[in-house]
Amino acid sequence: MMKMNLKTILFPLIFSLVPVSVSAENDTIIIRNDDSTQRIERDLDSLLNNWFIQMSLTAGDYRPSDSVIHEFSDTVYKDRISRINSVITLPYNNIIRNHIHVYTDRKLDRFRVMLGLQDYYFPMIEDIFDSYGLPVELKYMAVIESALNPNAVSRVGATGLWQFMYSTGRMYGLKINSVVDERRDPVRATHAAARYLKDLHGIYKDWILVIAAYNCGPGNVNKAIRRSGNRKDYWEIYYRLPRETRGYIPQYVAAAYTMNYYRDHNITPVKVDLPLAVDTVTVSYDMHLEQISAVLNLPIEELRALNPQYR
Repeated sequence: MMKMNLKTILFPLIFSLVPVSVSAENDTIIIRNDDSTQRIERDLDSLLNNWFIQMSLTAGDYRPSDSVIHEFSDTVYKDRISRINSVITLPYNNIIRNHIHVYTDRKLDRFRVMLGLQDYYFPMIEDIFDSYGLPVELKYMAVIESALNPNAVSRVGATGLWQFMYSTGRMYGLKINSVVDERRDPVRATHAAARYLKDLHGIYKDWILVIAAYNCGPGNVNKAIRRSGNRKDYWEIYYRLPRETRGYIPQYVAAAYTMNYYRDHNITPVKVDLPLAVDTVTVSYDMHLEQISAVLNLPIEELRALNPQYR
């Protein structure tokens, strides 16, 4: 029997950061950044639960190279960041440097795994964002949201590649019940994220505020604007934003930097054998994935990894 890569199965009968002293013009920051870096590290660690990654690590060499350059001077970082194509002006300071070092040093082995996923997820995200007229560099948000892990779940229940909470996911058309959770479907969740980002830009007309609102919700951003005398500049409302959101822009900048300049650190991605060509099968009556696994002669773990939305 010819082997097929099954991605999406339809079952129509079953389913109806941290306190910071910061200025946009000043590179000096005083910060306690343990909480924000811990979230990044936790998301990177969670990647190792992915079946395709486990198979890839078993088959290959996943140890970091001794030639990796863990750190550059502030001058180098600042120059490189200034050359990144971005809808927002990307600042540089010591907390951004600390976040960069999470990827290039502290969690280098996990970061190499995430790099192996970019060829699978980034083209899809870019195509969808472009179709909505969104800047494609917003794809770096998925790095800090989930480390490109569709099965990521936060401590408060935000789920999937784009870390949707239950209410927001339902608001943007994602089906969530005891059997299916489309927040884990990379394609559907990216469409929902694109619609959400587009709506937020319609409110704020400013991409840095959009990114902040995606993290903490427009209600918190609106409250920060009111308490800051109706100022609508991110740095002017900075101290009124929730703690985690204050660290979100530094995380975004660090993600943009490392995804663009990892080669300059001599970092090589771990090859992850996610199938780029997949097919779909429509099922018209109740069926278990184990039955499909037996008929198609595919490992049940592979089917589950290709269809993360099915619980």
